[in-house]
Amino acid sequence: MLKHKFGPGDRVIAMADTLNQNARSGVYTIVKTLPDAGRGRQYRAKSSLDTHERVLDEHLLRPAND
Repeated sequence: MLKHKFGPGDRVIAMADTLNQNARSGVYTIVKTLPDAGRGRQYRAKSSLDTHERVLDEHLLRPAND
């Protein structure tokens, strides 16, 4: 089983995803890790720009340096 790189409460920067037009780049806070659904490690994360939560793929995330 793959281990998630980030955990709830972690702040990350999401890079643009050409396959998911709804995922905006920017700073997010991880809400929870999601079980493997065949797409690799994913997270439910809340944007710092709005109140929306989105599902983000780990390969598009990097730690936010506060």
